[in-house]
Amino acid sequence: MFRKGREAAAFTRPLPLDADRPAVEAARRDPLRFETLYRKYVAQVYSFALYETRAHHAAEDVTEQVFLQALRGLPSFDDRGLDEGSTFRAWLFQICRNVLANERRRVRRHPQVPMDLAFDVPAADDPAATVAARDEAARAWRVIETLPGDRRQALTLRFVDEMSAREIGEVLGRSEGAVRVLIHRALRAVADELGGERT
Repeated sequence: MFRKGREAAAFTRPLPLDADRPAVEAARRDPLRFETLYRKYVAQVYSFALYETRAHHAAEDVTEQVFLQALRGLPSFDDRGLDEGSTFRAWLFQICRNVLANERRRVRRHPQVPMDLAFDVPAADDPAATVAARDEAARAWRVIETLPGDRRQALTLRFVDEMSAREIGEVLGRSEGAVRVLIHRALRAVADELGGERT
């Protein structure tokens, strides 16, 4: 009987919990405690928004909307746990993705030229290196921007926000295996296109 109980215990593994569960629970009890989650993720959300919008002010607006929506939606947040990372983080990026989609629709209806472009002046210390680096980055961004939305976002989430394939799957609503294929195909498309531009 004792042995049977030990065998059953050996096969029963506890479900992994969201690493942010204590902070989420604290924020649910007291909204002022949401600041802990905000401080932990604001730079990552802003960075993702900046890569998607290419404009500082737009990225700031998106980031603000994401955290306001997260704070309002915190009571309904469902902590399912992941083997690695945080489902709260993935949930935040799902919100960010939705806010960005809404922002794109708004911009298509009311196009504007961002003020940031007026202040985009190269550094004076090494003009040749600055121009070369900008040209290389511009070429890469032109290629990345031609990718379908999910491929582009998968690359950003993986290499800018350093999310795991599982977390990206949560954000994009895909399986972990599908995310790996998505990233592989996106990288191959970028490499092929950049290689073709050089020849």
